[in-house]
Amino acid sequence: MPNDVQLTTRWARSPLPAGTPQVAYLLIDAQAQGQATAAVAPINFCMVLDRSGSMDGPKMDNLKRAVMAVIETLRPDDIVSVAVFDETADVIVPAQPAADKVALNNRIEAMRVQGGTAMSTGLEAGVAELGRNMTPDRVSYLLLLTDGQTWGDEDRCRAIAEELGQAGVRMTALGLGDEWNERLLDDLAAATNGTSDYIANPQDITQYFQRAAQAAQNTAVRNARLLIRVSSGVTPRAVYRVKPMIANLGYTPIAEREINIELGDIETGPGATVLAELMIPARREGEYRVAQAELTYDVPQEQRLDQRVRVDGLVQLTADPGAVGVDPATMNLVERVTAFKLQTRALSEAAARNTAGATQKLRSAATRLLDLGELDLADTMNRAADAVEQGQAPTAADQKELTYKTRRLSLKELRDK
Repeated sequence: MPNDVQLTTRWARSPLPAGTPQVAYLLIDAQAQGQATAAVAPINFCMVLDRSGSMDGPKMDNLKRAVMAVIETLRPDDIVSVAVFDETADVIVPAQPAADKVALNNRIEAMRVQGGTAMSTGLEAGVAELGRNMTPDRVSYLLLLTDGQTWGDEDRCRAIAEELGQAGVRMTALGLGDEWNERLLDDLAAATNGTSDYIANPQDITQYFQRAAQAAQNTAVRNARLLIRVSSGVTPRAVYRVKPMIANLGYTPIAEREINIELGDIETGPGATVLAELMIPARREGEYRVAQAELTYDVPQEQRLDQRVRVDGLVQLTADPGAVGVDPATMNLVERVTAFKLQTRALSEAAARNTAGATQKLRSAATRLLDLGELDLADTMNRAADAVEQGQAPTAADQKELTYKTRRLSLKELRDK
Protein backbone atom coordinates (compact mmCIF):
# COMPACT_ATOMS: atom_id res chain seq x y z
CA MET A 1 0.00 0.00 0.00
CA PRO A 2 1.41 3.44 -0.90
CA ASN A 3 2.57 5.45 2.09
CA ASP A 4 0.59 8.66 1.43
CA VAL A 5 0.29 10.01 4.97
CA GLN A 6 2.61 9.88 7.94
CA LEU A 7 0.48 9.74 11.10
CA THR A 8 2.25 10.39 14.40
CA THR A 9 1.32 11.03 18.03
CA ARG A 10 3.02 13.08 20.72
CA TRP A 11 2.11 13.83 24.34
CA ALA A 12 2.41 17.29 25.87
CA ARG A 13 3.85 15.59 28.96
CA SER A 14 5.63 12.25 29.02
CA PRO A 15 6.23 10.30 31.16
CA LEU A 16 3.10 11.09 33.17
CA PRO A 17 2.80 10.60 36.94
CA ALA A 18 1.41 7.21 37.95
CA GLY A 19 -1.31 6.63 40.53
CA THR A 20 -3.48 9.71 39.89
CA PRO A 21 -6.28 10.64 37.48
CA GLN A 22 -5.20 13.46 35.18
CA VAL A 23 -5.89 15.47 32.05
CA ALA A 24 -3.45 14.67 29.26
CA TYR A 25 -3.03 16.26 25.82
CA LEU A 26 -2.36 14.03 22.82
CA LEU A 27 -1.20 15.65 19.57
CA ILE A 28 -2.09 13.70 16.42
CA ASP A 29 -0.29 14.92 13.30
CA ALA A 30 -1.01 13.91 9.69
CA GLN A 31 1.52 14.86 7.01
CA ALA A 32 1.02 14.05 3.34
CA GLN A 33 4.00 12.45 1.66
CA GLY A 34 5.06 10.20 -1.21
CA GLN A 35 2.77 9.79 -4.20
CA ALA A 36 0.06 11.96 -2.63
CA THR A 37 2.36 14.98 -2.88
CA ALA A 38 4.02 14.03 -6.17
CA ALA A 39 0.80 13.77 -8.18
CA VAL A 40 -0.54 17.33 -8.13
CA ALA A 41 -4.20 17.56 -9.06
CA PRO A 42 -5.38 20.44 -11.27
CA ILE A 43 -7.81 22.79 -9.54
CA ASN A 44 -11.24 24.18 -10.32
CA PHE A 45 -11.02 27.55 -8.59
CA CYS A 46 -13.90 30.02 -8.34
CA MET A 47 -13.72 33.48 -6.78
CA VAL A 48 -17.01 35.01 -5.59
CA LEU A 49 -16.49 38.71 -4.94
CA ASP A 50 -18.49 41.53 -3.38
CA ARG A 51 -18.73 44.51 -5.76
CA SER A 52 -21.27 46.52 -3.73
CA GLY A 53 -20.90 50.29 -3.36
CA SER A 54 -18.98 50.00 -0.09
CA MET A 55 -16.13 48.32 -2.01
CA ASP A 56 -15.31 51.57 -3.85
CA GLY A 57 -11.82 53.05 -3.73
CA PRO A 58 -8.82 51.21 -2.22
CA LYS A 59 -10.90 48.10 -1.51
CA MET A 60 -11.74 47.52 -5.17
CA ASP A 61 -8.27 48.55 -6.37
CA ASN A 62 -6.61 46.05 -4.05
CA LEU A 63 -9.20 43.38 -4.82
CA LYS A 64 -8.41 43.59 -8.54
CA ARG A 65 -4.69 43.28 -7.83
CA ALA A 66 -5.32 40.26 -5.59
CA VAL A 67 -7.42 38.45 -8.19
CA MET A 68 -4.87 39.09 -10.93
CA ALA A 69 -2.07 37.87 -8.64
CA VAL A 70 -3.97 34.61 -8.10
CA ILE A 71 -4.51 34.19 -11.85
CA GLU A 72 -0.75 34.52 -12.37
CA THR A 73 -0.13 31.57 -10.02
CA LEU A 74 -2.56 29.22 -11.78
CA ARG A 75 -1.32 26.50 -14.12
CA PRO A 76 -2.63 26.30 -17.71
CA ASP A 77 -4.66 23.17 -16.89
CA ASP A 78 -6.29 24.80 -13.85
CA ILE A 79 -9.84 26.06 -14.30
CA VAL A 80 -10.70 29.56 -13.06
CA SER A 81 -13.98 31.43 -12.80
CA VAL A 82 -15.04 34.71 -11.20
CA ALA A 83 -18.53 35.74 -10.10
CA VAL A 84 -19.34 39.18 -8.65
CA PHE A 85 -22.39 40.24 -6.70
CA ASP A 86 -24.33 43.22 -5.43
CA GLU A 87 -28.13 42.73 -5.28
CA THR A 88 -27.66 40.49 -8.32
CA ALA A 89 -24.73 38.49 -9.67
CA ASP A 90 -22.71 38.46 -12.87
CA VAL A 91 -20.13 35.97 -14.06
CA ILE A 92 -17.27 38.11 -15.36
CA VAL A 93 -14.98 35.12 -15.98
CA PRO A 94 -16.88 32.00 -17.07
CA ALA A 95 -15.16 28.76 -16.08
CA GLN A 96 -12.17 28.25 -18.40
CA PRO A 97 -8.53 27.11 -18.39
CA ALA A 98 -6.19 29.68 -16.84
CA ALA A 99 -4.10 29.85 -20.01
CA ASP A 100 -4.68 33.32 -21.51
CA LYS A 101 -3.81 35.37 -18.46
CA VAL A 102 -3.83 38.70 -20.31
CA ALA A 103 -7.44 38.19 -21.41
CA LEU A 104 -8.44 37.06 -17.92
CA ASN A 105 -6.80 40.07 -16.29
CA ASN A 106 -8.53 42.43 -18.72
CA ARG A 107 -11.87 41.08 -17.53
CA ILE A 108 -10.86 41.68 -13.91
CA GLU A 109 -9.67 45.22 -14.64
CA ALA A 110 -13.13 46.05 -15.99
CA MET A 111 -14.83 45.19 -12.67
CA ARG A 112 -16.80 48.13 -11.18
CA VAL A 113 -18.66 48.73 -7.91
CA GLN A 114 -22.44 49.09 -7.74
CA GLY A 115 -25.50 48.41 -5.61
CA GLY A 116 -26.03 46.62 -2.31
CA THR A 117 -25.24 43.13 -1.05
CA ALA A 118 -27.05 39.84 -1.70
CA MET A 119 -24.38 37.22 -1.16
CA SER A 120 -26.50 34.21 -2.07
CA THR A 121 -26.76 35.41 -5.68
CA GLY A 122 -22.97 35.38 -5.97
CA LEU A 123 -22.67 31.97 -4.33
CA GLU A 124 -25.29 30.51 -6.66
CA ALA A 125 -23.41 31.86 -9.68
CA GLY A 126 -20.13 30.51 -8.32
CA VAL A 127 -21.60 27.05 -7.69
CA ALA A 128 -22.90 26.95 -11.26
CA GLU A 129 -19.44 27.75 -12.64
CA LEU A 130 -17.74 25.17 -10.43
CA GLY A 131 -20.28 22.57 -11.52
CA ARG A 132 -19.07 22.74 -15.12
CA ASN A 133 -15.74 21.11 -14.17
CA MET A 134 -16.42 19.23 -10.95
CA THR A 135 -14.63 15.96 -11.75
CA PRO A 136 -13.00 13.50 -9.30
CA ASP A 137 -9.49 14.20 -10.59
CA ARG A 138 -9.78 17.96 -9.97
CA VAL A 139 -9.80 19.87 -6.65
CA SER A 140 -12.77 22.26 -6.59
CA TYR A 141 -12.45 25.29 -4.32
CA LEU A 142 -14.46 28.46 -3.72
CA LEU A 143 -13.00 31.74 -2.43
CA LEU A 144 -15.52 34.26 -1.09
CA LEU A 145 -14.85 37.89 -0.15
CA THR A 146 -17.33 40.39 1.29
CA ASP A 147 -17.11 43.63 3.24
CA GLY A 148 -20.66 43.92 4.54
CA GLN A 149 -23.89 42.37 5.75
CA THR A 150 -25.95 40.46 3.22
CA TRP A 151 -29.62 41.40 2.81
CA GLY A 152 -31.75 38.79 4.54
CA ASP A 153 -30.50 35.76 2.60
CA GLU A 154 -28.25 34.26 5.27
CA ASP A 155 -30.16 30.97 5.39
CA ARG A 156 -29.91 30.59 1.62
CA CYS A 157 -26.14 31.19 1.87
CA ARG A 158 -25.87 28.48 4.53
CA ALA A 159 -27.88 26.05 2.41
CA ILE A 160 -25.56 26.64 -0.56
CA ALA A 161 -22.52 26.03 1.66
CA GLU A 162 -24.04 22.75 2.86
CA GLU A 163 -24.43 21.68 -0.77
CA LEU A 164 -20.81 22.59 -1.46
CA GLY A 165 -19.64 20.61 1.55
CA GLN A 166 -21.58 17.55 0.45
CA ALA A 167 -19.98 17.85 -2.99
CA GLY A 168 -16.49 17.99 -1.46
CA VAL A 169 -15.85 21.66 -2.27
CA ARG A 170 -13.84 23.57 0.31
CA MET A 171 -14.48 27.30 0.89
CA THR A 172 -12.35 30.11 2.20
CA ALA A 173 -14.68 32.90 3.39
CA LEU A 174 -12.98 36.27 3.90
CA GLY A 175 -14.41 39.36 5.57
CA LEU A 176 -12.86 42.74 4.73
CA GLY A 177 -13.07 45.53 7.31
CA ASP A 178 -15.29 45.23 10.38
CA GLU A 179 -18.90 45.47 9.14
CA TRP A 180 -19.55 41.89 7.99
CA ASN A 181 -21.29 39.02 9.76
CA GLU A 182 -18.61 36.78 11.27
CA ARG A 183 -21.09 34.14 12.42
CA LEU A 184 -22.33 33.73 8.85
CA LEU A 185 -18.85 33.41 7.34
CA ASP A 186 -17.85 30.96 10.09
CA ASP A 187 -20.92 28.84 9.30
CA LEU A 188 -20.19 28.85 5.56
CA ALA A 189 -16.59 27.77 6.10
CA ALA A 190 -17.49 25.11 8.67
CA ALA A 191 -20.06 23.55 6.32
CA THR A 192 -17.30 22.93 3.77
CA ASN A 193 -14.42 21.99 6.13
CA GLY A 194 -12.89 25.28 5.03
CA THR A 195 -11.71 28.40 6.83
CA SER A 196 -12.96 31.91 7.48
CA ASP A 197 -10.72 34.87 8.18
CA TYR A 198 -10.56 38.61 8.80
CA ILE A 199 -8.75 41.12 6.58
CA ALA A 200 -8.30 44.39 8.44
CA ASN A 201 -6.62 46.36 5.64
CA PRO A 202 -7.35 46.28 1.89
CA GLN A 203 -3.66 46.13 1.03
CA ASP A 204 -3.54 42.68 2.68
CA ILE A 205 -6.15 41.11 0.37
CA THR A 206 -3.50 39.71 -1.97
CA GLN A 207 -1.74 37.63 0.69
CA TYR A 208 -5.03 36.09 1.85
CA PHE A 209 -6.06 35.29 -1.72
CA GLN A 210 -2.72 33.71 -2.49
CA ARG A 211 -2.94 31.64 0.69
CA ALA A 212 -6.33 30.28 -0.46
CA ALA A 213 -5.04 29.49 -3.95
CA GLN A 214 -2.03 27.70 -2.48
CA ALA A 215 -4.32 25.69 -0.20
CA ALA A 216 -6.23 24.48 -3.25
CA GLN A 217 -3.08 23.76 -5.26
CA ASN A 218 -1.37 21.96 -2.37
CA THR A 219 -4.28 19.62 -1.63
CA ALA A 220 -2.72 16.16 -1.35
CA VAL A 221 -5.41 13.94 0.17
CA ARG A 222 -9.15 14.49 0.39
CA ASN A 223 -12.12 13.51 2.56
CA ALA A 224 -9.89 12.77 5.54
CA ARG A 225 -11.72 11.31 8.55
CA LEU A 226 -10.01 10.72 11.87
CA LEU A 227 -11.27 7.95 14.15
CA ILE A 228 -9.95 8.03 17.72
CA ARG A 229 -10.42 4.92 19.86
CA VAL A 230 -9.70 5.35 23.57
CA SER A 231 -8.92 2.66 26.11
CA SER A 232 -11.27 1.62 28.89
CA GLY A 233 -11.65 4.33 31.52
CA VAL A 234 -10.28 7.11 29.29
CA THR A 235 -12.71 9.98 28.64
CA PRO A 236 -12.36 12.41 25.70
CA ARG A 237 -13.08 15.97 26.89
CA ALA A 238 -12.43 18.06 23.78
CA VAL A 239 -10.83 17.85 20.34
CA TYR A 240 -9.23 20.86 18.65
CA ARG A 241 -7.70 21.27 15.25
CA VAL A 242 -4.47 23.20 15.74
CA LYS A 243 -3.07 23.23 12.19
CA PRO A 244 -3.56 24.73 9.74
CA MET A 245 -5.72 26.93 12.05
CA ILE A 246 -7.17 26.48 15.53
CA ALA A 247 -10.79 25.35 15.71
CA ASN A 248 -12.98 23.48 18.16
CA LEU A 249 -13.85 20.47 16.01
CA GLY A 250 -16.36 18.90 18.31
CA TYR A 251 -16.73 15.24 17.53
CA THR A 252 -19.29 12.55 16.79
CA PRO A 253 -19.37 9.64 19.27
CA ILE A 254 -19.99 6.48 17.22
CA ALA A 255 -19.47 3.96 20.02
CA GLU A 256 -18.76 4.01 23.74
CA ARG A 257 -15.04 4.58 23.23
CA GLU A 258 -14.84 5.80 19.62
CA ILE A 259 -15.14 9.30 18.21
CA ASN A 260 -15.13 10.44 14.59
CA ILE A 261 -13.77 13.77 13.31
CA GLU A 262 -14.17 15.15 9.78
CA LEU A 263 -10.90 16.76 8.71
CA GLY A 264 -11.63 17.26 5.01
CA ASP A 265 -8.64 18.01 2.78
CA ILE A 266 -5.02 17.76 3.91
CA GLU A 267 -2.45 20.02 2.28
CA THR A 268 1.20 19.40 1.61
CA GLY A 269 3.22 21.42 4.11
CA PRO A 270 0.99 22.36 7.06
CA GLY A 271 -0.77 18.99 7.03
CA ALA A 272 -3.47 18.52 9.65
CA THR A 273 -2.88 18.42 13.39
CA VAL A 274 -5.40 17.63 16.10
CA LEU A 275 -5.10 18.09 19.86
CA ALA A 276 -7.18 15.68 21.96
CA GLU A 277 -7.83 16.52 25.60
CA LEU A 278 -8.23 13.22 27.47
CA MET A 279 -9.04 12.35 31.08
CA ILE A 280 -6.87 9.38 32.04
CA PRO A 281 -7.74 7.31 35.14
CA ALA A 282 -5.24 6.49 37.87
CA ARG A 283 -2.95 3.65 36.79
CA ARG A 284 0.17 1.99 38.06
CA GLU A 285 3.64 2.56 36.68
CA GLY A 286 4.18 1.18 33.17
CA GLU A 287 3.46 1.75 29.49
CA TYR A 288 -0.15 1.91 28.29
CA ARG A 289 -1.97 2.33 25.01
CA VAL A 290 -4.32 5.17 25.88
CA ALA A 291 -5.65 5.75 22.37
CA GLN A 292 -5.40 4.66 18.76
CA ALA A 293 -5.83 7.06 15.83
CA GLU A 294 -6.95 5.86 12.41
CA LEU A 295 -7.04 8.17 9.40
CA THR A 296 -9.16 7.31 6.35
CA TYR A 297 -8.64 9.39 3.21
CA ASP A 298 -8.84 9.52 -0.59
CA VAL A 299 -6.15 10.26 -3.17
CA PRO A 300 -8.39 11.03 -6.17
CA GLN A 301 -5.55 12.01 -8.50
CA GLU A 302 -4.28 8.43 -8.06
CA GLN A 303 -7.82 6.99 -8.15
CA ARG A 304 -7.38 5.48 -4.68
CA LEU A 305 -10.21 5.78 -2.17
CA ASP A 306 -10.63 4.80 1.49
CA GLN A 307 -6.93 4.51 2.24
CA ARG A 308 -6.09 3.93 5.91
CA VAL A 309 -3.23 4.54 8.29
CA ARG A 310 -3.14 3.90 12.07
CA VAL A 311 -0.96 4.88 14.99
CA ASP A 312 -1.10 4.09 18.72
CA GLY A 313 -0.98 6.71 21.44
CA LEU A 314 1.35 5.01 23.92
CA VAL A 315 2.18 6.74 27.19
CA GLN A 316 4.64 5.91 29.94
CA LEU A 317 3.52 6.35 33.58
CA THR A 318 6.20 6.77 36.23
CA ALA A 319 6.23 6.70 40.02
CA ASP A 320 9.24 9.03 40.06
CA PRO A 321 8.06 12.68 40.21
CA GLY A 322 11.43 13.82 38.92
CA ALA A 323 11.04 11.77 35.75
CA VAL A 324 7.86 13.53 34.57
CA GLY A 325 8.74 15.34 31.36
CA VAL A 326 7.33 18.05 29.08
CA ASP A 327 7.48 18.22 25.29
CA PRO A 328 8.09 21.97 24.71
CA ALA A 329 6.69 22.17 21.16
CA THR A 330 3.49 20.33 22.06
CA MET A 331 3.02 22.28 25.29
CA ASN A 332 3.47 25.50 23.31
CA LEU A 333 0.55 24.46 21.10
CA VAL A 334 -1.51 23.60 24.19
CA GLU A 335 -0.90 27.14 25.48
CA ARG A 336 -1.99 28.64 22.17
CA VAL A 337 -5.15 26.54 22.13
CA THR A 338 -5.82 27.61 25.74
CA ALA A 339 -5.58 31.29 24.74
CA PHE A 340 -8.03 30.59 21.91
CA LYS A 341 -10.44 28.84 24.31
CA LEU A 342 -10.27 31.66 26.85
CA GLN A 343 -11.07 34.41 24.34
CA THR A 344 -13.89 32.34 22.80
CA ARG A 345 -15.51 31.80 26.19
CA ALA A 346 -14.85 35.40 27.22
CA LEU A 347 -16.62 36.88 24.20
CA SER A 348 -19.55 34.50 24.75
CA GLU A 349 -19.80 35.56 28.39
CA ALA A 350 -19.52 39.22 27.43
CA ALA A 351 -22.45 38.78 25.03
CA ALA A 352 -24.39 37.15 27.90
CA ARG A 353 -23.51 40.14 30.14
CA ASN A 354 -21.38 38.09 32.53
CA THR A 355 -19.00 41.00 33.02
CA ALA A 356 -16.83 39.50 35.76
CA GLY A 357 -16.33 36.15 34.04
CA ALA A 358 -15.61 37.71 30.65
CA THR A 359 -13.13 40.21 32.10
CA GLN A 360 -11.27 37.53 34.04
CA LYS A 361 -10.94 35.25 31.00
CA LEU A 362 -9.78 38.10 28.76
CA ARG A 363 -7.11 39.07 31.31
CA SER A 364 -6.00 35.43 31.62
CA ALA A 365 -5.78 35.11 27.85
CA ALA A 366 -3.75 38.33 27.67
CA THR A 367 -1.28 36.95 30.22
CA ARG A 368 -0.84 33.75 28.21
CA LEU A 369 -0.35 35.75 25.03
CA LEU A 370 2.35 37.85 26.68
CA ASP A 371 4.10 34.64 27.74
CA LEU A 372 3.91 33.46 24.11
CA GLY A 373 5.40 36.73 22.85
CA GLU A 374 2.15 37.85 21.17
CA LEU A 375 2.41 41.43 22.44
CA ASP A 376 0.05 43.16 19.98
CA LEU A 377 -2.68 40.59 20.44
CA ALA A 378 -2.25 40.77 24.23
CA ASP A 379 -2.76 44.55 24.03
CA THR A 380 -5.99 44.04 22.07
CA MET A 381 -7.12 41.46 24.63
CA ASN A 382 -6.49 43.86 27.52
CA ARG A 383 -8.26 46.67 25.65
CA ALA A 384 -11.29 44.41 25.22
CA ALA A 385 -11.13 43.50 28.91
CA ASP A 386 -11.14 47.21 29.84
CA ALA A 387 -14.23 47.78 27.70
CA VAL A 388 -16.11 44.79 29.13
CA GLU A 389 -15.18 45.76 32.69
CA GLN A 390 -16.75 49.19 32.06
CA GLY A 391 -19.96 47.58 30.79
CA GLN A 392 -19.22 48.19 27.12
CA ALA A 393 -18.78 45.80 24.22
CA PRO A 394 -15.36 45.56 22.54
CA THR A 395 -15.24 47.44 19.25
CA ALA A 396 -16.16 45.41 16.17
CA ALA A 397 -12.57 45.63 14.95
CA ASP A 398 -11.15 44.41 18.29
CA GLN A 399 -13.66 41.59 18.48
CA LYS A 400 -12.79 40.38 14.98
CA GLU A 401 -9.08 40.69 15.66
CA LEU A 402 -9.40 38.60 18.82
CA THR A 403 -11.57 35.98 17.16
CA TYR A 404 -9.46 35.46 14.06
CA LYS A 405 -5.93 36.18 15.24
CA THR A 406 -6.21 33.66 18.07
CA ARG A 407 -7.21 31.07 15.46
CA ARG A 408 -3.98 31.88 13.63
CA LEU A 409 -1.77 31.39 16.69
CA SER A 410 -0.72 27.94 15.51
CA LEU A 411 0.35 29.42 12.16
CA LYS A 412 2.71 31.67 14.12
CA GLU A 413 4.10 28.62 15.93
CA LEU A 414 4.56 26.86 12.59
CA ARG A 415 6.55 29.79 11.18
CA ASP A 416 8.73 29.95 14.30
CA LYS A 417 9.79 26.29 14.14
